[in-house]
Amino acid sequence: MNCYQLPIVLKDMIKSLIFLTFLICSVVSQAQQPENSKKVIKVLIVDGFSNHDWQQTTKVTRHILGKAGLFEVFVSTAPPDIDDEQWAEWQPEFTDYDVVIQNTNNINRQEWRWPARVEKKLEDYVRNGGGLYILHSANNAFAHWEEYNRMIGLGWRKKEQGVALVIDEQQKVVQIAKGEGKNTFHGDRYDAVIQLLDRHPIHKGFPNAWKTPNMELYKYARGPAENLTVLSYSHDSVTRKSWPVEWIVNYGEGRVYNSSLGHLWKGEIYPDSYRCIGYQTVLIRAVEWLARENVTYKVPAGFPTRDTISLVDDSISTD
Repeated sequence: MNCYQLPIVLKDMIKSLIFLTFLICSVVSQAQQPENSKKVIKVLIVDGFSNHDWQQTTKVTRHILGKAGLFEVFVSTAPPDIDDEQWAEWQPEFTDYDVVIQNTNNINRQEWRWPARVEKKLEDYVRNGGGLYILHSANNAFAHWEEYNRMIGLGWRKKEQGVALVIDEQQKVVQIAKGEGKNTFHGDRYDAVIQLLDRHPIHKGFPNAWKTPNMELYKYARGPAENLTVLSYSHDSVTRKSWPVEWIVNYGEGRVYNSSLGHLWKGEIYPDSYRCIGYQTVLIRAVEWLARENVTYKVPAGFPTRDTISLVDDSISTD
C-alpha cells in the first residue's frame, strides 16, 4: 500500500464505523421502546340490549376505530332474551383485552342485567388496571349495581341516587347535593360547543372549544362522583348552567372514560354526531389513553372550531 492509497482506506473505514454505529443505535432504540407502543390495542365491545340502537352504535364504533390503525376490535353480544339459556354460557373474558367498551343499557327493562359473575369480572378487570369506555347511554344502565355506579362516576339517575356536578362561571366544578335539583334529563339535541376544562392527553392539540352536531347534553347526571375529573363541559341555555360532557374516573388501578357524546337513536345510520371529526378523534384517543395512558393519534386536519362543525367524508355499509 502506498501513501496515496491510505486516505481512501481510512475514508472507507470511517464510513463503515458510522454505519455500524447507526445500526447499533437503531437496534438499541427499538429495544428500549415501551412494549405497549408496539402492540395493537385489543378492544372488546359489549352489547346486546339498549333503548338506543346498539347494533348500529357497535357497527359505527368499529368503523371509526378501524380507521385509526391502532386497534383490533371484538364484540361480545349478550343473549337476545332475558330467559335465554345462553346466559349461563355468556362469559366475556375481559382480561383478554386492553379496553372494554360498554354498550348495553337496561334503563327501560330493569330486570335485564348481566349475571352477577360477569359483573364481578368487570369490577375485578377495571380494579386491576383495565380500561373501561362508557359509550353514551351505557351510563343510563345498571342503577342497581353499586360498583358500576362507582366506576362510571355519574350516570342517568334519580336525584336521590347521588350528587350532580355543575361548572360555574369561574370554571370551578361545584357539587349539587343528593336530593337537590332534578333527576337526570336532557332537552332537544343541538349543535353544542364543547369547552375544555382539564387539559388532558386525550385533548392534546385541541382548541379550547370546538363544536359538535346534534348532541344530547345530560343535565344533573348523578352518582358517587368519587375519584372523578371533569374534562369538558357545555352550556345549556334552558337551565342556564354548564354541565359536564366528558369525565374520567380512577377505579382501583384502572381507568374509566365516560361522556354523553355518541348519541345514536333508532333509525339513524352513521349520523352527523358520529361523522364529527371531533367526536371520532375523542373516541380514538380516549380508547388509546385507556389502554396506554398516553396518546399517539394525531389531531386530524379540519378539526372543528368553536364556530365550525367538521364532518368526515366517508361511508359505512348498511348491511
